[in-house]
Amino acid sequence: MCEPDTRLISGLCFPICSRFEELYASIMFCSEIYAESRPELFSGTRTHSSDRTMDLGLAEDHFSRPGSFVASDIEQLKRAIEECKKLILELPEHSERQKDTVVKLIHLRLKLQELKDPEEDEPNLRTLLEHRFSKEKSKSVKQTCDKCSTIIWGLIQTWYTCTGCYYRCHSKCMNLIIKPCVRSKVSHQSAYELSICPEIGLDRQDYRCAECRTPISLRGVPSEARQCDYTGQYYCSTCHWNDTAIVPARVIHNWEFEPRKVCRSSMRYLALMMSRPVLRLKEINPLLFNFVEELVEIRKLRQDILLMKPYFITCKEAMEARLLLQLQDRQHFVENDDMYSLQDLIDISSGRLSCSLTEIHTTFAKHIKLDCDRCQAKGFVCELCKEGDILFPFDSHTSVCYDCSAVFHRDCYYDNSTTCPRCARMTDRKQDDESDVKDA
Repeated sequence: MCEPDTRLISGLCFPICSRFEELYASIMFCSEIYAESRPELFSGTRTHSSDRTMDLGLAEDHFSRPGSFVASDIEQLKRAIEECKKLILELPEHSERQKDTVVKLIHLRLKLQELKDPEEDEPNLRTLLEHRFSKEKSKSVKQTCDKCSTIIWGLIQTWYTCTGCYYRCHSKCMNLIIKPCVRSKVSHQSAYELSICPEIGLDRQDYRCAECRTPISLRGVPSEARQCDYTGQYYCSTCHWNDTAIVPARVIHNWEFEPRKVCRSSMRYLALMMSRPVLRLKEINPLLFNFVEELVEIRKLRQDILLMKPYFITCKEAMEARLLLQLQDRQHFVENDDMYSLQDLIDISSGRLSCSLTEIHTTFAKHIKLDCDRCQAKGFVCELCKEGDILFPFDSHTSVCYDCSAVFHRDCYYDNSTTCPRCARMTDRKQDDESDVKDA
């Protein structure tokens, strides 16, 4: 026998075991099976002698399918629910009769909700404060309304989710929403707060929540003040649920990835910004590369991939094989080598990005140097020593001329005191062309 605790069902507190929560969660899926296996619970027959059975209103067919409900109106259902609550309190705790009565109470509440809030009256799509709300069909009971902070009982309540920022709320709470969609903020302001917890103090907030303006204080009277580590501002318990998230400013300045407490709007904003490449590390904190070796390794791999890109966009076989699509989740890796997303930095810290990027780098190099004759033909021979294998700009032992992009052995390039042979030829050719124009 499980230990009793106090749960709130249909506005009434009474001792109830945890099995009732399971009954409630599964009632939608097994009510018909349960009715067939225990017909005495769902009929007007009195299996237990009680003078109050008829007073409960259970003799009528409250538990049939929704379309066949014609016998009771809303007032009769309300009276039956109240009588059912009283009977639950009077019955012995954890007894079979109490459990059966709870199941009956749930069915009565379902019927009442169907009459008061017909599902067909609720639109499938609603737009409010740039939110695009879509009516949910899920009957899960584990969701929480972001407006009133109470559980969404999917079995008996209509609820919506914003397709942009995943804001969830009851249908009845829709008109009370004051928070605009975070997705619009991401679209119009794709930049992080890069100061670590920029606190301004409760007095600067007039001792009110930074979002809904509810009065708050550090003493919890009338409402507890909770600080968001991302914005540095204070929020009430309705706007700040003690959710945690990795804060970009702490990552960039301290290479710290410990999740910190943030408000609900900051949590959604950080989640939507997670994969956006908006961090230019060499400008924000260039010293970070001196202390994090993994960053240096990733930067070199990204530079090599950018050198490989011209081979692929001019190679028919590479285009057919769609080699560059191996980086479709990190498209910015084939566009530049200095922009990072917060997800990139998290994966660098964990070592996942180094492993996956090294594997992709190996695949790319294999195609250019071994598998494709056309790409091999675009290699270079060191014009300084005129010896050795064919060279490519992404080889680790090579150096590239910054002016003409010619490739040489690294040792040859730095030991040679003369200018680049290719640059010299190009200069001579340019002078000859200019002299021919003058002669003409």
